[in-house]
Amino acid sequence: MICALGAALCYGTASVLQAIAARAATRPGSGAGVDPALLLRAARQWRYAAGLALDGLGFVLQIAALRALPIYAVGAALAASLAVTAVVAARLLAVRLSATEWAAVATVCAGLGMLGLASGVEGDRPGPDWLPWATIAAALGVLVLGAGGGRLPTRPRALALGLGAGFGFGVVEVAVRLVDEVSPGALVRNPAAYGLLLGGAAAFLLLTSALQRGSVTTATAGMVLGETVGPALVGVVWLGDGTRAGLGWLAVTGFAVAVAGSLALARFGEAPGVEAGPEAEAGPEADQL
Repeated sequence: MICALGAALCYGTASVLQAIAARAATRPGSGAGVDPALLLRAARQWRYAAGLALDGLGFVLQIAALRALPIYAVGAALAASLAVTAVVAARLLAVRLSATEWAAVATVCAGLGMLGLASGVEGDRPGPDWLPWATIAAALGVLVLGAGGGRLPTRPRALALGLGAGFGFGVVEVAVRLVDEVSPGALVRNPAAYGLLLGGAAAFLLLTSALQRGSVTTATAGMVLGETVGPALVGVVWLGDGTRAGLGWLAVTGFAVAVAGSLALARFGEAPGVEAGPEAEAGPEADQL
């Protein structure tokens, strides 16, 4: 659980830096769809590069956590990165948290505490033979969802991109569990390795686009749901994830409480209260939050 919380700390801090960079990389008059060139423009800024470095460290910690804990516990901890983002934004960007939002941070911590007490070790089942191939299909589905969702009106577009990003991160969580050997030969032969790379790349593309346009609050809420519920079910149904004896109810409660608290903090999926580039100057804040 320490590794999972460390990953949440890295991801939560990175999201503040990347949100600032994504907004600053927005070009006047750019379209509303998914923009692959946005990643290249944002990557030229030090904040985005620093965020990527933190994402890399967080990913290493996430892998370590997924090797020791059930997917549902790791997923809930990663969703709690929004609590980290809220605290970092309050500290570094002078963003005011309401009493309700501080209560949501405490709720996330309480949910994670319950999960820590109730979760057992990771499941030992390899899963069905089709599951590694399903990660590739799911990653391709994320790309299709992003291509279609980027053309929707503002509100449904934000939800579609957020859900797509969450599904992509969920593919990564499942694929990590399906990669048993890390030798070059084994990785080349394992479909889950390709699903991991494709799912991660698709998730980053959709998330960066969601941070740039539309209601980021809605997008972040969709991402939290996409990256927690589906992978948790896969872990329980096919990979043998379980809880400590007699504490299944506590794990379910802790998972629900942690995710609910994270959803209450969804507006911190973007960095509020900062200069957001040309589009922000047009005054979309009321539509964003």
